Amino acid sequence: MNKALLIVDVQEAFEDKKWGERNNLDAEENISKILKHWREKGWQVIYIQHMSDNPSSLFYPRNAGFAIKEIVKPLEDEIVISKKVNSSFIGTSLEEFLRSKEITTVVITGLTTPHCVSTTTRMSGNLGFSTYLISDATAAFGMMDHHGQFYSANIIHNITLATLHDEFATILTTEQLIEQMLEI
Repeated sequence: MNKALLIVDVQEAFEDKKWGERNNLDAEENISKILKHWREKGWQVIYIQHMSDNPSSLFYPRNAGFAIKEIVKPLEDEIVISKKVNSSFIGTSLEEFLRSKEITTVVITGLTTPHCVSTTTRMSGNLGFSTYLISDATAAFGMMDHHGQFYSANIIHNITLATLHDEFATILTTEQLIEQMLEI
């Protein structure tokens, strides 16, 4: 067992209307499918949970948005690591844990594609892990750039995946991952 599934920030906070338009509304369902197969194999599952120190943040521990969504809720013996920045590796025990378990392959899912998922994927690749990002098990929201130009959630998602593909990670769909699970 040298594989770990990372489920990054699949939290209730992302249900808030403040984020706007989102693509890939099936992301959580796809993560749930992967999780089912992963658990059946007895492989390592690691949850990453974004935490803010600001009481008015959706990600503040006492606010409802902090909770991991029920569709992918961790089992009692599964690891949950809290983070305060975009990278799941900075200020956490994630790298140390992976290395202590001799995990060399990391499969990344979660929210959102251009933020915590992308940053975690880049660092995973840079740290030398064989990294897979599951394209339909993550999602993005539409965004405005510094010129006031709006980009749709699909454009943000797809461009982020393009910047990661073959440099930091191998990009697969849920079905491709499930078909290749024993090979990765």
